Amino acid sequence: MGQTCLTHERIPLLAELDVLIVGGGSAGCCAAIAAAENGRRFGLRVGLIERYGFAGGISTQTLDTFYGFFTPGAAPRKVVGGLPDRVVAELARSTDVFLRENTYGAGIGVTYNPERLKLVWDRLLVNAGVQVWLHTTLVDVETDSLGTATAAVIFSKEGFHRISAQRMIDASGDADLCHWLGLPSEKAGEIDPAQTLTTTFRMCNVDLARFGTEGGKAMLAERMQAAIDSGRHPLPRKAGSAHRMVQENCIATVAVRVADLDATVVEQLTQAELEGRRQAFVYEDFFRDMVPGYEHAKIIGLSHQIGVRETRRVYGEYRLTREDCLTARQFDDAVLLCGAPIEDPRAVGEGESETRWEYVADQQAYGVPYRTLVPKGRDEIWVVGRCFSATHDAHASCRSMAQTMSMGQAAGLAAVQSLQMDCGAREIAISKLRDSLLQLGAVLDLGSESAQQSNKAWKFGDREVAAL
Repeated sequence: MGQTCLTHERIPLLAELDVLIVGGGSAGCCAAIAAAENGRRFGLRVGLIERYGFAGGISTQTLDTFYGFFTPGAAPRKVVGGLPDRVVAELARSTDVFLRENTYGAGIGVTYNPERLKLVWDRLLVNAGVQVWLHTTLVDVETDSLGTATAAVIFSKEGFHRISAQRMIDASGDADLCHWLGLPSEKAGEIDPAQTLTTTFRMCNVDLARFGTEGGKAMLAERMQAAIDSGRHPLPRKAGSAHRMVQENCIATVAVRVADLDATVVEQLTQAELEGRRQAFVYEDFFRDMVPGYEHAKIIGLSHQIGVRETRRVYGEYRLTREDCLTARQFDDAVLLCGAPIEDPRAVGEGESETRWEYVADQQAYGVPYRTLVPKGRDEIWVVGRCFSATHDAHASCRSMAQTMSMGQAAGLAAVQSLQMDCGAREIAISKLRDSLLQLGAVLDLGSESAQQSNKAWKFGDREVAAL
C-alpha cells in the first residue's frame, strides 16, 4: 500500500462524479467513452484524469501500431470490434492508417499516425461528454468506514483536490488506484522475469526503396548481427523492428531493450529513461553506417517516455493463465477475445532467444473473463489495461492495445450497469453486459460475421484501411 501524509478533510472537492477513470491510455479512453455514451440517458457524470497533456497512453506516447485486432497465421480473423473499430475509422478519415504484416508473428498490425491519434482521442472523449482533466496525477484514494473507495485525491498545477465518484476504473497501467487502496497485486519480476522496457524512436530521410532492393528486413538482421560480432556498434540486441510509418520516408522502431529495472521505483525508472535514450542513438549510428537506405537518416523523435510492458498486475476475481491462452479456453463471462501469442521479451543469457513466443492452439482465440477486470472482493472498482488480473505469461499475450481497448469498453459498460441496477461489480448480469457489448459491435465469437472481416481491405463506409 502507498504511503501518504495527506489530510483529506482539508483538501477541496473539485467534482462529484458517478464514474471516474484513472488513466487516459487506450483502455481508459474506451472505458470513459463507453461509460459516458451509455450513461448519458441516465444522467450519469463521467470523468477521466490523465497525468500527461494528451490522451492515448502508449498508443500516442510510444507506439504507432495496434496489434491484437486479428489472429496471426495464414487465415487471420478479426477478433476485436466496437469502440476500437471507431478509433480506426476516425484515423481512416484522414488516411492516417494502414494494415501491416508483422514479421515476428503477432499478426496483422494496424499502423497509424500517433499525432493524429491524439486528436482522435480528444474528439471521441469530448463528443461522448467525458469531463477530462489532463496534467492531473492520482496521489491517494479516500475511503469510507467500510473501506469502500469514495474519492480520488489528485494533484495538478492548482494543488491538491478530491474528485468523488461512486464507481472507479483503474486504467493507470501501474495499478496506481489499486495500489493506493492496498489491494493485492503481483509485481513484475517477483515470480517470473519481468518483460523489458523500450524507448522507441522514429527516423526520417530513409530511402525505403533502396532498403528493400538491398535485402530489406533479412539484410537488416544480418547487419545487426555483424555489428555486434565485429564490435563495430554495441547494439543491445541482435533483433528488432524497424517499419515504415504513415509519414513518407520515415520509420519507427521497437529495438531498444532495457532490463532489470522496476518502473514503479523512481530512481530505477529514471535510470531506464537515460539508458533508453543512450541506446536509441547507438542505433542511429548503426543505421547510418551499416544499413543501405539509411545513410542520410536521422532520429526525429523519441517516445514521450520509455515504454513499460508490465509492473503491477492486480489479483482479480479470476486470473487469466497461460493454459487458458494456449488452449483457446472459452468462458461464460468472456467480454473480449484474444488470439495473440505469448510474446515475452526479457533479459536473456548468451545464446538464448531474445523473445519467447508461444501460440494459441490451431490459430484460435481465447475468451477473457469479465472477472479478470474486477479486483478480488471489490464492488466499486474495475481494473483494465496491462494491470488486469493475469499471470505473467497470460499478460504477455493479452497486453496488445486492441485487447486493452476492449477491456475498457467492457468495464465502462459494466460500471454504468452497476449504477443503473444498483449492484456491485461482482453482481452485474453478465448476459446483459455481453448483449450491450454485442450491440456496440464487440466480437465475442469467432464464428460471427464480424470475425470474417478481410485483413486486406478493412472498410468503414466509403473509407478503406488497406494493406501496404
